[in-house]
Amino acid sequence: MTQTRLRSAAGFTVTELMVVVAIIGITAAMAVFQAQVSLPSIRGDAGMRVVMAELNTARSLAISQRRTIQVNFVPPNAIQLVRDEIPTGTTILSYVPFEANVQFLQFAGVPDTPDAFGATSAVDFGAATSLSFTSDGTFIDQSGVPVNGTVFLGIPNQPRSARAVTVLGATGRVRGYRWSGTQWQQ
Repeated sequence: MTQTRLRSAAGFTVTELMVVVAIIGITAAMAVFQAQVSLPSIRGDAGMRVVMAELNTARSLAISQRRTIQVNFVPPNAIQLVRDEIPTGTTILSYVPFEANVQFLQFAGVPDTPDAFGATSAVDFGAATSLSFTSDGTFIDQSGVPVNGTVFLGIPNQPRSARAVTVLGATGRVRGYRWSGTQWQQ
C-alpha cells in the first residue's frame, strides 16, 4: 500500500509526457499549415479594405471640404489622394501603398464583377485618364462625366487573394468583392 501512494504522488511518467508533447506538436503543425493556406486570402482582404477606405475617405473629404479630390491609382500598388485648391494648385492628402505584395492585378480566367463595370485591365474606368470625387460625392472623369469602374487586386500567383472594388460614378458608392474560386462574393 505504501508503494502505491508513492508511485501516484511521483507525477507523470515519461510516456505520458511524450504523448502530450506529440499531441501539442501535431496541433501546432496543423495550425501552421492552415495559416499558410489562409494567408493570401487575409492579405487580399487587407488590400481591398485599403482601397475601399481610401475611396470612401476621398468622397467624404470632397463633400465636407467642398473641393474636388483626385484619386490616383499608382502602379503597381498605391493610391494617392490629391485635393484641388481654389483658385489654383493642389495638395497631396495621402499616399498609401499596399502591404504584403498586394498590387493592382487581374487574374486570368477571373470574370468581371456582378456590377459589370469592366474587366479589361486591373484598374478599369474605361477611357478615363483622371478620376475625382466632386463636392456632391459624384465620381467623375477628366471631362466631368460620372464614371463607373472596377479596381482588381491580388498577390501574384495567389488566386485566393483576388479582390475587386467597384465605384458607381453617379453616387460614389464603393463596393468590395472577394473571389471564391468560382464567383464573386460581396
